[in-house]
Formats: sequence, structure tokens, C-alpha cells
Amino acid sequence: MSIIQPEIEIVDRDRHSIRYLEHGWPTDLCRWHAHEEYELHLIVATRGKAFVGDYIGDFGPGTLFLTGPNLPHNWITDDVWKEAVKTRDMLVQFSQTSLDQLVAGFPEFSEVRQMLMSAQSGIEFLKFNPTFARGHMEAIRDSKGPERILAFVRFLVRLNEHAERKLLSVVKLTQAEGRSKHAKVGAVIDYVVKHFSEDISIEKAAARAGMTEATFRRNFQSMTGHRFVEFVNRVRVGQACGMLYASDDQITTICYQVGYQNLANFNRHFLKMKGMTPSAYREMARSDLAPMKVDAG
Repeated sequence: MSIIQPEIEIVDRDRHSIRYLEHGWPTDLCRWHAHEEYELHLIVATRGKAFVGDYIGDFGPGTLFLTGPNLPHNWITDDVWKEAVKTRDMLVQFSQTSLDQLVAGFPEFSEVRQMLMSAQSGIEFLKFNPTFARGHMEAIRDSKGPERILAFVRFLVRLNEHAERKLLSVVKLTQAEGRSKHAKVGAVIDYVVKHFSEDISIEKAAARAGMTEATFRRNFQSMTGHRFVEFVNRVRVGQACGMLYASDDQITTICYQVGYQNLANFNRHFLKMKGMTPSAYREMARSDLAPMKVDAG
């Protein structure tokens, strides 16, 4: 089921204060969703698009994110990756209550609070050593009881010391608009991500959400921070980026594959979002991204 309202994942707080998960690709776990816990999320393999609140950006092996409570998120591997991946994601979920109790008992950890406040909008930790990040995640995974908590806190402290960060979502998405509206808009978001190459008009989207066009426009923008047409263009350009660096298809072919009806319109949107032409992006990506893809294999 497609969900944009927080998905409540019950963790037995009497026994476990954090939850470790890892999964491969493809999997049903990858969907637009939210939950009450913070999530520290490391991408291990593949490249694709990160959706965090109203943010859409790129991810690759070693990309590290921290999302706050009730902030919708998803990581979509580019379609050009055809083979299944055993482990794509390593993540830890933890609650605000657990951290509050830690700070109450040990005031020195209050320094971490500012980072957690920033996580309400989502954080990407730039240039954090991916080997260290994976090592920290493995230490959490392979420990139990108090040792697991110590490994987790140690990772938080290292992240708090890391200065290079990027805040992601301008709009902090919450449950304030009502769960039913979030679910309806979330269903449309999932549809766009899966059917980006099709004709997706605002009229069809509103009908799919069961809203009038005016109501849908208002709810979509308030919940995602984007106008619907802008969001569709962002998804299409994002998909085009993956095709440009991973295939030899002509740019005109890619233009039509991602849903644009003419090359001029595609080039205009691509230049606006990426600050370069599709051909320039392909040249840059093949020199910078392709070698990293081989290393990740």
C-alpha cells in the first residue's frame, strides 16, 4: 500500500530502544512512507533518486542520510539497474524519547540535539567516509544489548562532529493536514514515480486522488513543497540522468523515454534543474560516476 502518512512501526521499548534493518533491491520496503522514529540510512549499492520531504536528489554507494520523525522519504534505484542487489540499504531507527532520556541522564549529549533538530528537514552527510559509515553500521548490527547502544551512540557522536552537511527538505512534512489527504497525495506520488513516462496531467492526478483539481493543487503543494507539474518534471529529469550515464541511447531517445514530447522542452527543464545540458551531464557523469559504479559492483 502506498503511504505518505507516518507508518507506525512498533518497537518494543521495554527491550529495544533502537532498531537495525538492512535490505536489498528490489523490495516492497522501498516506497514513499514515513514513521515516528528518526532514521539513519546508509546506501551501500546502486544509484538513483532520493526523495526526502520536498527534496529530490541523487544517491550512490556511501550516501548517508538522517531523517526526522514523520518526514516522508524513499530511495528509488534508477531503472538502468536490472540485476537484483543483496544489500542496498543499512539503517537504524530510533526515537526522540530515547535520545531525550540519554540527554537527561548525560547532559554532555545535549550537543547532539541541534543535529536532531536539523534532521526534521532531513540531512545528507557529505563526504563522510563510506568505509567508516559501513563499519559503524556493522558494529551496530553485530552487537547486542548495551554494546549495541554504545555502538549507536558512538556513530551519532561522529556524525555530530562532521561539519559537511546538506539540509534537504524546505517544507517539514507532518500529519497536520490529516492522514487521509496525505494518503491520497502519497498514492499519486507513487504513481508518478512508477509511470513517469506516461501522460500525467493535473486532471488525471486529481481524479486519482479523488479531489477536485483546485483542492488537489493546494494539497499537493502544501504537502510536498512543489507544484504538481514541477514535481513530474523533477522525476522525469532524475530518471533521464540515470539513463544518460548508464546507457548509450541518444539524448532524443531518452527525451521520449522519460515522457517529454519534444527535445526543446526536455533540454529547457534539464538545464533549469541541473545547470547544464544533457550532453554536458553525460560527459560529466561518465567521467565521475561510472568508475564509482564499477567499484561498487
